[in-house]
Amino acid sequence: MVTLPLKLIEKKASLYKLASALALITIFYNTLEGLVSVILGLKDETIALFGFGVDSFVEVISGVGIWHMVRRMRQNGTASHDKFERTALKVTGTSFYLLTFGLIITALINLYQGHKPETTLWGIVIAVISILSMWMLIHYKIKVGKQLNSQAILADANCTKACMYLSVVLFLSSAGYEITKIGGMDSIGAIGIAFFSFKEGRESFQKARGDMFCNCNDDCH
Repeated sequence: MVTLPLKLIEKKASLYKLASALALITIFYNTLEGLVSVILGLKDETIALFGFGVDSFVEVISGVGIWHMVRRMRQNGTASHDKFERTALKVTGTSFYLLTFGLIITALINLYQGHKPETTLWGIVIAVISILSMWMLIHYKIKVGKQLNSQAILADANCTKACMYLSVVLFLSSAGYEITKIGGMDSIGAIGIAFFSFKEGRESFQKARGDMFCNCNDDCH
């Protein structure tokens, strides 16, 4: 039986604490982001911002599963999903599918009716904050994942990129509307968010079956 040096054990424990903290930050951030986005999306009648907010709430469910996984890995070192994580992934996948359906139907109705949001300024602000926040989380998750040589944590870092891509879609559609005042820009942004939601939903079910680690890319490293 190989005994690890005390310093190495302490460093590993510290890295797992950081990984757990990053998972908790992701949960709390997405909760706050979702709440603000949904409220402002309803107030300003922008389906893209509202859909982005609901997506953030779904990400919270996934985040709880990731936090649980990090705690379990810290205790026994295994990265395979347990029953709780598989259930969280299935709930996440179902929620993403429902969100996809709702966003597409609402966006098509808005396009048909020529609906215009009151403003998409808050969409721009929230998108910029989200892009910067997700970039920082990705950076530190990759750093911790590499030091622990954990494919699961690295996969989670890759999955956080999906949130950043959604933020980019929100920014482009919100900025596009503010510049052109074409109501369809908001609906197109909502359809873009629906596309990523469907992709995340499909891959969440794949993760639950153990087919892949990451629910954002097929080529996670």
